[in-house]
Amino acid sequence: MSIQNRYEFVYFFDVTNGNPNGDPDAGNMPRLDPESSKGLVTDVCLKRKIRNVVELTRDNKPGHDIYVQEKAILNEQNRRAYQALEIEPEDKKLPKDTAQARAVTQWMCKNFFDVRSFGAVMTTGVNSGQVRGPVQIAFARSLDPIIPIEVTITRMAVTTEKEAAEQQGDNRTMGRKHIVPYALYRAHGFISAPLAAKTGFSDDDLNTLWQSLSIMFDHDRSASRGEMNARRLIAFKHASPLGNMPAHKLFDRVTTHRVSGEVGTPASAYSDYRIDIERDGLRDVEILDLLA
Repeated sequence: MSIQNRYEFVYFFDVTNGNPNGDPDAGNMPRLDPESSKGLVTDVCLKRKIRNVVELTRDNKPGHDIYVQEKAILNEQNRRAYQALEIEPEDKKLPKDTAQARAVTQWMCKNFFDVRSFGAVMTTGVNSGQVRGPVQIAFARSLDPIIPIEVTITRMAVTTEKEAAEQQGDNRTMGRKHIVPYALYRAHGFISAPLAAKTGFSDDDLNTLWQSLSIMFDHDRSASRGEMNARRLIAFKHASPLGNMPAHKLFDRVTTHRVSGEVGTPASAYSDYRIDIERDGLRDVEILDLLA
């Protein structure tokens, strides 16, 4: 059974001496809003981490395959629905039979967590339809401006004998990496109950999403993301499927305050901030502080 309530959520995470989301168009520098110098992390980046942790923690559990994964061939993923339903795929078209076409798309929703959650455009060579997902996440933005630092690094090895000869035994290769000394980011998310009814996004899926947001950085460590942490996850649960308050009014109830350092300058630690939630005056909306 799909979820029966609309949700919005506010998600805070931070980075220390790392690159939360490199920009390939800028030499992999941390993404920046050029107008405000605040850091950005894309929705695609956050969804990738959710997919990775679901794949890690729900391995082989029915209904929790991941559609968009590393080195996946999407046409082959789409073909699985046709094989399971014993339907012969047509070139770039859904089956002409409406019931069969619906069954193909529903199979994809039932078996792939990310299709059921985020939706997918599966209209490639093997057409499995198009799904609008109930879970959407906006870009994350740092609370204060960030100042990326370029750090020079060395590698004490070479790739080929030719390279070693050219360096005359000094097998050091110079390189660079970009880091953010510290930044706290805020992202907003939306979960639609009517769209969940179409994909089958259930309460179990919702709990999987909450768990993934809570622990995904613990399973995403790398040289450039050694210290990233989920800090707060504040969800608003509406009493009805269509919702009881506008999302922006709920987001306005979550405020951040600098308690150390000057506002508008880079922070140095999570303790530089205080996060407050205005709880008074809410009707038919429950606040869930999932990472308090």
